[in-house]
Amino acid sequence: MEKLQTSSRQAEIEATFTTLVNQWREENRGVSSTNQMCMHPAYQQIIGMDEAVIPLLLRELEKKSGRWFWALKSISREDPVPPNYRGNTKEMTKAWLEWGKQRGYEW
Repeated sequence: MEKLQTSSRQAEIEATFTTLVNQWREENRGVSSTNQMCMHPAYQQIIGMDEAVIPLLLRELEKKSGRWFWALKSISREDPVPPNYRGNTKEMTKAWLEWGKQRGYEW
């Protein structure tokens, strides 16, 4: 029964996450300000979902890139990106995906 509750809870988290991501994308079309995008209520709600969404954020990062670095940094309280890679989305993405693998996250 516990496994069923866990998978049900995970499905609920994933559904909420997907809804928030879609809302965030829709309402930020044409927005270029990272600060404005990251302060959007849907983005903030994703951060509020805490560590349960880290694998989902890593999957989004791998799939579509996007602006998930701020959320990952806020939730994990870590930043695996070396200073010389800041601003280089491809290298930042690689650093975060490697960070996730090293910590055993699966996505």
